[in-house]
Amino acid sequence: MRQTRVVVVGSANMDLVGTAPALPRPGETLLGTDFVMVPGGKGANQAVAAARAGASCAFLGAIGSDSFGVTLRARITAAGVDTGQLRTTYGTSGVALVMVNAEGENAILVSPGANASMTGLTEPELTAVRGADVLLAQLEIPVATVTEAAVVARAAGARVVLNAAPAVPVPPELLAATDLLVVNETEAHALTGHGLDEPSALLDLAPRAVLTLGAQGAWYGDRDGTAVHVPAVKVDVVDSTAAGDAFTAALAVAWGEGRDVVDAVRWAAAAGAACARRLGASVALPTRAEIDELYVPA
Repeated sequence: MRQTRVVVVGSANMDLVGTAPALPRPGETLLGTDFVMVPGGKGANQAVAAARAGASCAFLGAIGSDSFGVTLRARITAAGVDTGQLRTTYGTSGVALVMVNAEGENAILVSPGANASMTGLTEPELTAVRGADVLLAQLEIPVATVTEAAVVARAAGARVVLNAAPAVPVPPELLAATDLLVVNETEAHALTGHGLDEPSALLDLAPRAVLTLGAQGAWYGDRDGTAVHVPAVKVDVVDSTAAGDAFTAALAVAWGEGRDVVDAVRWAAAAGAACARRLGASVALPTRAEIDELYVPA
């Protein structure tokens, strides 16, 4: 099987992750049980996940000139991701404050830092985009930059996978350049006014769409009339923080390798489940072997 070339454009954060029996309510202070500091951000997570899933992966993003930035670059590079076009900007890196309860549910506050400086693409970055088999993007950096990357990638013949997260307005130009849209229920409702009650509404926005449903699996539909529910792979959940990133990256890799999209969704479900078995974001992202171990074909 030919190794697919995935280019990820998105955010990089340092995740400060604390665990406690429950998530604190407004004004409440709880005694936690554990703490880890790990690289994260949806873009960096998906780049690392794509590399671990077997892709040749390059990451386009921005980190700060602080100590977090040094660590982020080193960790992302060590995961096998090409960081030759990863920018360093003066100031702070992005930071995510993550709280996780005993059931693996989380609450996250993100301070964008250097991610907000990711405006416009340089010629070397555009060259990287044009060389992709699949462009994978999210919405934690300026949307205009994501749109530019998607339009250029589509014009060069690459497939464009958009994980429309977090839930922010998506311009028509970006949707028009999107081949596969990936959202959760909150994001689907923000885009269409519907969630699981009418997932096919997503196909008004893109020719193919995946609606992730957590423990209930995922829905896939396309404009050719396919509508399939893919069940979740059952595991003991420790932390769901990066499970969606593992899912989306594995989906992009599998589709780029030439798998049928529904089969790619099934493989992606195994990746999300494998990730949820460990605490943390990038440190929990599964290898290809770990995904294959949980993969359940049709």
